[in-house]
Amino acid sequence: MRDRVRTADGRILTVERSGDPLGSPVFLLHGTPSSRLGPAPRSMVLYHRRMQVIAYDRPGYGGSDRLKGRRDADAARDVEAMADRYGLERFAVVGRSGGAPHALACAALLPERVTRAAALVTLAPPDAEGLDWFEGMAASNVRAFSTGVADPDEMAACFIARSARIRENPVQLLDDLHKELTHADRMVVKDAGIRSMLLRNYQEALRTSAYGWIDDAQRQHRVAEPGGIGGGRGLPNAHRPGRLEVGGREHHHGPPVVGGGLGALGRRVGDVARMDPEPGPAQDRLAQGRPARPAQQGQGERLVRESDETDGKAARAEAVPPPPAPLRGRAG
Repeated sequence: MRDRVRTADGRILTVERSGDPLGSPVFLLHGTPSSRLGPAPRSMVLYHRRMQVIAYDRPGYGGSDRLKGRRDADAARDVEAMADRYGLERFAVVGRSGGAPHALACAALLPERVTRAAALVTLAPPDAEGLDWFEGMAASNVRAFSTGVADPDEMAACFIARSARIRENPVQLLDDLHKELTHADRMVVKDAGIRSMLLRNYQEALRTSAYGWIDDAQRQHRVAEPGGIGGGRGLPNAHRPGRLEVGGREHHHGPPVVGGGLGALGRRVGDVARMDPEPGPAQDRLAQGRPARPAQQGQGERLVRESDETDGKAARAEAVPPPPAPLRGRAG
């Protein structure tokens, strides 16, 4: 179900809700560039788990108004505005890739409301000690981030021109990305249904402008400033959710601290919805600047292999665990 939410400063956020409207709420923060129409568990799976997923276009993407110069902390205010609109006192957050630092900001700044959080294939702080931030990153992203540091205006002009081409032919972005995907992601993207979803997603993300993409890229270099949470730092002990999860292995479009494939998203959303909200070692590892180990998958998870008539067989990971337990008392 599509909706529009007005923030306290008068901006409009375009929102997509799916699954059980009375289920456990999970805010899903999309990657870069992306939109509310990006990868997400199917509604019937969400109903089975008694979950609802709330995805929205980050400012500047799709149908959401731009917030120039936004920082990670602004995502927490936007999520809070949506939660208030829907009467959700407590909720979980999941962020993928460019959305992962925003999910961590929600965990840090809304400790009374965020019960648990997951950061999937998250970006690391560019000034993290002992980290070669560009090691293992796709060449296209190395060029984009390097240009963003040296000449932000040139980067913006490049993104504007590229977005115009993608609006005319969204297949171009998918073809460009395919050259730099891991083998696991290529297997997923071979699926005709997933390709169709990704094309709709990119087309919607850049439908009105390139500024969501530009602002996402520029915010990465503001992580050390107030309101910039970065890749997991800036989470003081008093501002940790009941459970933090950082996971993944292979991901060439971001720094190598964490990574993972498209197929992991459904599993992780399910993990976050059913995590025990008691503090665990993930927070301690994250506070030390190290990635947390992925959570052990539930026994009810299974790998579903579906055959596509035109593109052959593609493995699709899909978690089908028992329904999650009700949310428990105050976390933190």
